[in-house]
Amino acid sequence: MPKILILLAVLLLTPIGINAESFRTVVEGTVEVFPGAPETTVSIGINSAVIINIGADARFVRGIEIEITAPQSWLPYRGSLVMMMYNNLSPQAGTGVTDMIGSRIAFEALPSRLRTIYHIPIRAQHGLRNTTTVSVPSSIAQPATFPIMFRLMQVTKGLPDSFEHTRFNIIARPILSDEGAVRLVPRFPPQLRNRPFTVFINDIAITNISEQIVLREGENHLVVVSDDYRNISRRFVVERTRVTDLIIELQDPTPMISFEAPQGAQIFLNNTLIRTRDPIPVEPGTHDIRFQISDYTITRTLNVQRGKTYRVALSADLTINEED
Repeated sequence: MPKILILLAVLLLTPIGINAESFRTVVEGTVEVFPGAPETTVSIGINSAVIINIGADARFVRGIEIEITAPQSWLPYRGSLVMMMYNNLSPQAGTGVTDMIGSRIAFEALPSRLRTIYHIPIRAQHGLRNTTTVSVPSSIAQPATFPIMFRLMQVTKGLPDSFEHTRFNIIARPILSDEGAVRLVPRFPPQLRNRPFTVFINDIAITNISEQIVLREGENHLVVVSDDYRNISRRFVVERTRVTDLIIELQDPTPMISFEAPQGAQIFLNNTLIRTRDPIPVEPGTHDIRFQISDYTITRTLNVQRGKTYRVALSADLTINEED
């Protein structure tokens, strides 16, 4: 059996992601990946590696894209390299020749292409798929296991000395989820502070409103229910990878009535003349309303409910119809 096939068979039979492996490599550089991070290219050789760190907040990252660009000079030696990825690295050293221990999470022969892309999932529900141009390892690199190492290793003997100087460009990017987050900011009326209320977002009760809530981007629905404040129902929009302050204006549940009428009209509420056009607080229940303009009077009965605001308007209209 050729030596390359023996070496590949040994590597493939080695447990992946279970037992730690000891190895020596040359770390050419490090990259930190997070939403909005500037794109950085690291050049590595045929027996060297790059360390990939993930930002402190990985909530909106579902995977890491690793793009490898090979030079034209590599094409005659296709099949001579394998890529290997490790997590749980120790020690977490800087650049240079390093003896390390890590758990292998991916291994395969480097495809015979000048441009190769790997998508490394970092969460269980990642939605990443293999395509004709993208390879997705089966193992998941949880954020707690970072940094990870991407390493190239020669598996073919007898190559010319010039091959040792071949360089590959590595770019790491975040694969973002279609999510954002909201931070609930309640604002209380001065006379009713810190009374209990319950928040529902998309029909799910929020148990801790002090924590940021991760949601799918797009329109969402907020409902606030309380015995001490007015109930609220509203729509809001979540932007991808952004944290938005969602202000909740809690209001006194006392019902309010506002009036509109032509100039000169008198307005009576429960036989009391109204001298202001500002909203008037009232008790829940039945209320009598009377508008009076000169000798013309119109009365109505209004059933007022807790937590509601009512607008009562008297309008005068003139209708002109043309007839044959």
